[in-house]
Amino acid sequence: MKTLKVDWQAPSRVIAFSTTRNEGVSQAPFDSLNLAFHVEDNPNSVIENRARITKLLPKSAHWLSQVHSNKVVVVDANSDTEQLVEADALYTREKNTPLSIMTADCLPVFICSERGDEVAVVHAGWRGLLNGVIENTLKCFKQTNLIAHLGPAIGPTAFEVGIEVRNAFCEKLPEASSCFKPLVKKPNKFLADIYQLALLVLEKSNICKVTGGTYCTVTQSDLFFSYRRDGKTGRNAHIIYISQ
Repeated sequence: MKTLKVDWQAPSRVIAFSTTRNEGVSQAPFDSLNLAFHVEDNPNSVIENRARITKLLPKSAHWLSQVHSNKVVVVDANSDTEQLVEADALYTREKNTPLSIMTADCLPVFICSERGDEVAVVHAGWRGLLNGVIENTLKCFKQTNLIAHLGPAIGPTAFEVGIEVRNAFCEKLPEASSCFKPLVKKPNKFLADIYQLALLVLEKSNICKVTGGTYCTVTQSDLFFSYRRDGKTGRNAHIIYISQ
Protein backbone atom coordinates (compact mmCIF):
# COMPACT_ATOMS: atom_id res chain seq x y z
CA MET A 1 0.00 0.00 0.00
CA LYS A 2 1.30 3.44 -0.93
CA THR A 3 1.56 5.92 1.94
CA LEU A 4 3.05 9.40 2.22
CA LYS A 5 6.16 9.02 4.35
CA VAL A 6 6.96 12.01 6.53
CA ASP A 7 10.09 13.68 5.16
CA TRP A 8 11.93 15.05 8.19
CA GLN A 9 15.23 14.71 10.02
CA ALA A 10 13.92 12.29 12.65
CA PRO A 11 15.85 9.23 13.85
CA SER A 12 15.24 6.17 11.68
CA ARG A 13 13.39 4.37 14.46
CA VAL A 14 10.60 6.95 14.30
CA ILE A 15 8.09 5.80 11.68
CA ALA A 16 5.59 8.41 10.53
CA PHE A 17 3.28 8.56 7.52
CA SER A 18 -0.06 9.75 6.16
CA THR A 19 -2.47 7.55 4.26
CA THR A 20 -3.94 8.52 0.91
CA ARG A 21 -7.58 7.98 -0.03
CA ASN A 22 -6.62 5.12 -2.37
CA GLU A 23 -6.39 1.30 -2.14
CA GLY A 24 -9.39 0.77 0.13
CA VAL A 25 -12.83 -0.80 -0.27
CA SER A 26 -15.26 2.01 0.62
CA GLN A 27 -17.71 3.18 -2.03
CA ALA A 28 -18.35 6.79 -3.07
CA PRO A 29 -18.40 9.33 -1.53
CA PHE A 30 -15.99 7.56 0.83
CA ASP A 31 -13.87 6.03 -1.92
CA SER A 32 -11.87 4.28 -1.08
CA LEU A 33 -9.56 4.11 1.97
CA ASN A 34 -11.86 5.84 4.45
CA LEU A 35 -10.69 5.13 8.00
CA ALA A 36 -13.48 6.83 9.98
CA PHE A 37 -16.56 5.13 11.42
CA HIS A 38 -18.40 8.38 12.25
CA VAL A 39 -18.98 9.58 8.66
CA GLU A 40 -21.80 7.12 7.82
CA ASP A 41 -19.67 4.81 5.70
CA ASN A 42 -20.41 1.08 5.76
CA PRO A 43 -18.78 -0.12 9.03
CA ASN A 44 -17.56 -3.32 7.40
CA SER A 45 -15.69 -1.26 4.81
CA VAL A 46 -14.02 0.79 7.53
CA ILE A 47 -13.05 -2.38 9.39
CA GLU A 48 -11.42 -3.75 6.25
CA ASN A 49 -9.67 -0.45 5.53
CA ARG A 50 -8.27 -0.29 9.06
CA ALA A 51 -7.16 -3.91 8.78
CA ARG A 52 -5.14 -2.98 5.69
CA ILE A 53 -3.45 -0.18 7.62
CA THR A 54 -2.78 -2.46 10.60
CA LYS A 55 -0.79 -4.76 8.30
CA LEU A 56 1.72 -1.93 7.96
CA LEU A 57 2.08 -1.58 11.74
CA PRO A 58 3.60 -3.61 14.59
CA LYS A 59 0.12 -3.76 16.18
CA SER A 60 -3.23 -1.98 16.10
CA ALA A 61 -3.07 1.79 16.41
CA HIS A 62 -4.58 3.95 19.13
CA TRP A 63 -7.43 6.09 17.75
CA LEU A 64 -9.38 8.99 19.22
CA SER A 65 -12.88 10.41 19.19
CA GLN A 66 -11.79 13.81 17.88
CA VAL A 67 -13.77 16.82 19.10
CA HIS A 68 -11.63 19.86 18.13
CA SER A 69 -10.37 20.17 21.71
CA ASN A 70 -6.96 20.87 23.21
CA LYS A 71 -6.88 17.58 25.13
CA VAL A 72 -3.92 15.19 24.83
CA VAL A 73 -3.94 11.49 25.68
CA VAL A 74 -0.69 10.03 27.07
CA VAL A 75 -0.44 6.41 25.90
CA ASP A 76 1.47 4.03 28.16
CA ALA A 77 1.87 0.27 28.52
CA ASN A 78 -1.55 0.00 30.18
CA SER A 79 -3.48 1.96 27.55
CA ASP A 80 -6.24 0.07 25.76
CA THR A 81 -6.59 0.44 21.98
CA GLU A 82 -10.28 -0.43 22.32
CA GLN A 83 -10.96 2.56 24.57
CA LEU A 84 -12.03 5.55 22.46
CA VAL A 85 -11.24 8.77 24.33
CA GLU A 86 -12.44 12.25 23.36
CA ALA A 87 -9.24 14.15 22.62
CA ASP A 88 -7.24 15.55 19.72
CA ALA A 89 -3.63 14.51 20.30
CA LEU A 90 -1.70 11.41 21.33
CA TYR A 91 1.73 11.13 22.94
CA THR A 92 3.85 8.12 23.93
CA ARG A 93 7.28 6.89 24.94
CA GLU A 94 6.30 3.26 24.38
CA LYS A 95 7.93 1.33 21.53
CA ASN A 96 5.89 -0.29 18.77
CA THR A 97 2.80 1.65 19.85
CA PRO A 98 1.22 3.37 16.82
CA LEU A 99 -0.68 6.61 17.39
CA SER A 100 -3.23 7.77 14.82
CA ILE A 101 -5.37 10.83 14.18
CA MET A 102 -7.70 11.47 11.22
CA THR A 103 -8.28 14.53 9.06
CA ALA A 104 -10.18 15.79 6.05
CA ASP A 105 -8.69 19.34 5.87
CA CYS A 106 -7.54 19.93 9.46
CA LEU A 107 -3.81 20.01 10.10
CA PRO A 108 -1.97 16.90 11.33
CA VAL A 109 1.21 17.71 13.25
CA PHE A 110 3.86 15.03 13.83
CA ILE A 111 6.30 15.63 16.70
CA CYS A 112 9.26 13.65 18.00
CA SER A 113 12.30 14.13 20.18
CA GLU A 114 15.68 14.37 18.49
CA ARG A 115 16.65 11.10 20.18
CA GLY A 116 13.54 9.40 18.82
CA ASP A 117 12.32 8.15 22.18
CA GLU A 118 9.19 10.33 22.42
CA VAL A 119 6.55 10.88 19.74
CA ALA A 120 3.17 12.55 19.30
CA VAL A 121 0.61 13.27 16.62
CA VAL A 122 -1.85 16.18 16.79
CA HIS A 123 -5.20 16.91 15.15
CA ALA A 124 -4.96 20.70 14.79
CA GLY A 125 -8.09 22.20 13.32
CA TRP A 126 -8.28 25.96 13.73
CA ARG A 127 -10.19 25.63 17.03
CA GLY A 128 -7.66 23.26 18.55
CA LEU A 129 -4.80 25.31 17.19
CA LEU A 130 -6.26 28.47 18.70
CA ASN A 131 -6.97 26.85 22.06
CA GLY A 132 -3.56 25.30 22.58
CA VAL A 133 -3.63 21.69 21.42
CA ILE A 134 -0.05 21.94 20.14
CA GLU A 135 1.20 23.63 23.30
CA ASN A 136 -0.49 21.02 25.49
CA THR A 137 1.11 18.25 23.47
CA LEU A 138 4.56 19.77 23.80
CA LYS A 139 4.14 19.85 27.60
CA CYS A 140 4.05 16.03 27.56
CA PHE A 141 7.62 15.78 26.25
CA LYS A 142 10.44 15.28 28.73
CA GLN A 143 13.00 16.65 26.31
CA THR A 144 13.22 20.13 24.81
CA ASN A 145 15.02 19.30 21.57
CA LEU A 146 12.06 18.45 19.35
CA ILE A 147 11.30 18.09 15.66
CA ALA A 148 7.91 18.75 14.02
CA HIS A 149 6.33 18.11 10.65
CA LEU A 150 3.17 19.67 9.25
CA GLY A 151 1.19 17.03 7.38
CA PRO A 152 -1.40 17.43 4.60
CA ALA A 153 -4.05 20.07 5.33
CA ILE A 154 -6.22 22.64 3.60
CA GLY A 155 -3.96 25.03 1.69
CA PRO A 156 -3.72 28.83 2.00
CA THR A 157 -5.67 29.42 -1.23
CA ALA A 158 -8.64 27.32 -0.09
CA PHE A 159 -9.18 28.03 3.62
CA GLU A 160 -11.81 30.77 3.86
CA VAL A 161 -12.64 32.03 7.36
CA GLY A 162 -14.57 34.87 8.93
CA ILE A 163 -13.19 37.95 10.65
CA GLU A 164 -13.94 36.42 14.07
CA VAL A 165 -11.40 33.65 13.40
CA ARG A 166 -8.78 36.16 12.30
CA ASN A 167 -9.38 38.38 15.31
CA ALA A 168 -9.17 35.46 17.73
CA PHE A 169 -5.79 34.38 16.38
CA CYS A 170 -4.46 37.94 16.34
CA GLU A 171 -5.43 38.34 19.99
CA LYS A 172 -3.42 35.22 20.79
CA LEU A 173 -0.52 35.99 18.44
CA PRO A 174 -0.30 39.56 17.08
CA GLU A 175 2.05 38.36 14.34
CA ALA A 176 -0.73 36.07 13.06
CA SER A 177 -2.16 38.97 11.03
CA SER A 178 0.28 38.03 8.25
CA CYS A 179 -1.42 34.61 7.99
CA PHE A 180 -4.71 36.11 6.78
CA LYS A 181 -5.40 37.67 3.37
CA PRO A 182 -8.62 39.67 2.95
CA LEU A 183 -11.03 38.60 0.22
CA VAL A 184 -11.81 41.77 -1.68
CA LYS A 185 -15.25 40.70 -2.92
CA LYS A 186 -16.25 39.17 0.44
CA PRO A 187 -16.30 41.69 3.30
CA ASN A 188 -15.05 40.32 6.63
CA LYS A 189 -13.82 37.14 4.94
CA PHE A 190 -10.18 36.03 4.75
CA LEU A 191 -7.97 33.28 3.36
CA ALA A 192 -6.13 31.71 6.26
CA ASP A 193 -2.78 29.91 6.14
CA ILE A 194 -3.10 27.18 8.76
CA TYR A 195 0.45 26.00 8.06
CA GLN A 196 1.89 29.40 8.96
CA LEU A 197 -0.34 29.69 12.01
CA ALA A 198 0.97 26.36 13.29
CA LEU A 199 4.53 27.43 12.51
CA LEU A 200 4.07 30.56 14.64
CA VAL A 201 2.81 28.44 17.54
CA LEU A 202 5.73 26.03 17.22
CA GLU A 203 8.30 28.80 16.96
CA LYS A 204 6.85 30.52 20.02
CA SER A 205 7.36 27.20 21.81
CA ASN A 206 11.01 27.15 20.63
CA ILE A 207 10.46 24.35 18.10
CA CYS A 208 12.56 25.57 15.19
CA LYS A 209 13.08 22.34 13.24
CA VAL A 210 9.79 22.23 11.32
CA THR A 211 9.15 20.74 7.88
CA GLY A 212 6.12 20.06 5.70
CA GLY A 213 3.20 22.29 4.80
CA THR A 214 3.31 21.64 1.05
CA TYR A 215 0.04 19.79 0.35
CA CYS A 216 -3.52 21.03 -0.09
CA THR A 217 -6.24 18.55 0.77
CA VAL A 218 -8.87 20.57 -1.09
CA THR A 219 -7.14 20.80 -4.46
CA GLN A 220 -5.39 17.40 -4.40
CA SER A 221 -8.52 15.29 -4.67
CA ASP A 222 -6.57 12.31 -6.02
CA LEU A 223 -4.83 11.90 -2.65
CA PHE A 224 -6.99 13.36 0.08
CA PHE A 225 -10.48 13.51 1.48
CA SER A 226 -11.73 17.08 1.99
CA TYR A 227 -14.74 18.14 4.02
CA ARG A 228 -14.58 21.66 2.60
CA ARG A 229 -14.59 20.35 -0.96
CA ASP A 230 -17.07 17.49 -0.70
CA GLY A 231 -19.01 17.72 2.56
CA LYS A 232 -19.86 14.06 3.01
CA THR A 233 -16.52 12.28 2.66
CA GLY A 234 -13.97 9.99 4.31
CA ARG A 235 -10.93 10.62 6.47
CA ASN A 236 -7.19 10.19 5.96
CA ALA A 237 -5.06 8.91 8.83
CA HIS A 238 -1.73 10.16 10.14
CA ILE A 239 0.29 7.65 12.12
CA ILE A 240 3.51 7.73 14.14
CA TYR A 241 5.34 5.20 16.31
CA ILE A 242 8.75 4.28 17.73
CA SER A 243 10.05 1.05 16.23
CA GLN A 244 12.17 -1.43 18.19
